[in-house]
Amino acid sequence: MKNQSQNLFNFPNKKTGYSIYNVEAKNRRKQNTLDDLYPRLPAKKFDIIYADPPWDYNGKLQFDKSSKDADNIDWSRKIFISSASFKYPTLKTNELMKLPIQEIAKNDCLLFMWTTNPHLTQALELGQAWGFEYRTVAFIWDKMNHNPGQYTLSNCELCLVFKHGKIPRPRGARNVQQLIKAPRKKHSEKPIEVMQAIEKMFPSQERIELFARRKTKGWSVWGLDVFKESNEDPLC
Repeated sequence: MKNQSQNLFNFPNKKTGYSIYNVEAKNRRKQNTLDDLYPRLPAKKFDIIYADPPWDYNGKLQFDKSSKDADNIDWSRKIFISSASFKYPTLKTNELMKLPIQEIAKNDCLLFMWTTNPHLTQALELGQAWGFEYRTVAFIWDKMNHNPGQYTLSNCELCLVFKHGKIPRPRGARNVQQLIKAPRKKHSEKPIEVMQAIEKMFPSQERIELFARRKTKGWSVWGLDVFKESNEDPLC
């Protein structure tokens, strides 16, 4: 009986999601500031701005299968627990609003912005604060999985489009599909099919990706990861 009790409570000798939650609670709620983290915006104007803001969840933990290779699996419930702030420095909406996006936007400019469903209201406010008018949902990403949700299973993410001035011309393809079906990969990584679709729609325009993680041919890029990687001005 004693041996059975020892085996019953012989928990895995590694960090679990809940242990990380307890130890890292303060760090997860750290409020980062824009000036402390990000380089200056480029001294150039663009027709197309593509942004994936690092939305802040106030340290909230999430069910995250993209983290299954990390040491954050809960031993008893067999679920993967993570937080956006474990992956990258997040920013509050009021910090994101400080970005002088108008300085890099041409008179006629479109802003494509990713938002998580809980941040939809903040995304609309952010686009307006940056000087753009909300137009519609440009893309719906079907992640082809079944994430938990408070109301329905959360398996889609939205990319909104905002307009400043008029739609940039000349225009390319006008038959691009709104729905993108692509499996989820790394945490917060967006499907390349969306950027490719924007290229088809606006093949000759000056384009920039904000909060980029890597360089992409045909795009200027700005973001913490690409700046650290090159230690140079964040442009392709």
